[in-house]
Amino acid sequence: MSQVAISKCNDSEGVSHELQAVGRIANLIRERAFDLFQHRGETSSSETEDWLQAERDVVWSPASELTDEGKAFSASLAMPGFDAGDIQLSALPDALLIEADSAHSHESEDGDVCFREFSDKQLFRRMNLPERIDVDRVSASLDQGILRITAAKATQTAAAASR
Repeated sequence: MSQVAISKCNDSEGVSHELQAVGRIANLIRERAFDLFQHRGETSSSETEDWLQAERDVVWSPASELTDEGKAFSASLAMPGFDAGDIQLSALPDALLIEADSAHSHESEDGDVCFREFSDKQLFRRMNLPERIDVDRVSASLDQGILRITAAKATQTAAAASR
């Protein structure tokens, strides 16, 4: 089991971080959609399909589960093939942001590829939480391809003070 580093963000830091992440992803999607448009011969009839295909090509969201355990939330995400150091986890008072890049390379000396389903996609997942959490009491670990996050709920006085 490997511990995952966590960025603990207050409200203003979290918004800034999230906007930067979404901006990076939007640029990648825009570039991919333009590539698809050019590949189609630059005819205007399928721009929406190009954009939706670009989203599927660039971003993926892992299978996940969020559980309310009373005093804390527990989240599990399927992340096979990732190492703990590949994952950027940000704890915000009202959400968890999970980011990671997947990449697969094939060395030519390994032989010719006949079939490939590995992909180079950006993982981005925002898990909105039904109640505020204490960002200083969040922990995460990666074990056998499952990212497990525990986030203690904010106490009533701490939640009121942060609003």
